[in-house]
Amino acid sequence: MKLSHELIDTFYSAFQKKDSETMKGCYLSEATFNDEVFKNLNGYQAGKMWEMLLKNGKDMQMVYEITDDNVAFPKAKWTATYTFSKTGRKVVNVIYAEFVIKDGKILTHTDSFDFHRWAKQAFGPMGILLGWTGFFKTKIQKTVSQTLENYITKHP
Repeated sequence: MKLSHELIDTFYSAFQKKDSETMKGCYLSEATFNDEVFKNLNGYQAGKMWEMLLKNGKDMQMVYEITDDNVAFPKAKWTATYTFSKTGRKVVNVIYAEFVIKDGKILTHTDSFDFHRWAKQAFGPMGILLGWTGFFKTKIQKTVSQTLENYITKHP
């Protein structure tokens, strides 16, 4: 069984190398993932989400640090820098991750970030005006959910 520090380091090191297969292997099959836009993903969907994001994010760079090495509940902070494909705008997103570890793998993974800050960067003026609204956030959540569903259908 991997220690939580080793598991989280393996996960984010794979992320830096754009190795979605290793990232997928860090999750239990019954895992759940949530962040500000991707909601209630199971382990399979979370793995496919990382695969999709890494394939689409050709210029993505990320750095991370493990901020709490608790054996069962580690935390990390990571920063992703990339070009948002829908608008061509540069985004620097600071994300705080919380995990629940079971049997040496990720059972629960929750990422949080400032959605309005992200929307301002990703969408420019529209994000500035609407990024703070629940309507805009819900629309983005529905859009990315459909995008992931379509990706999984094409890449089972």
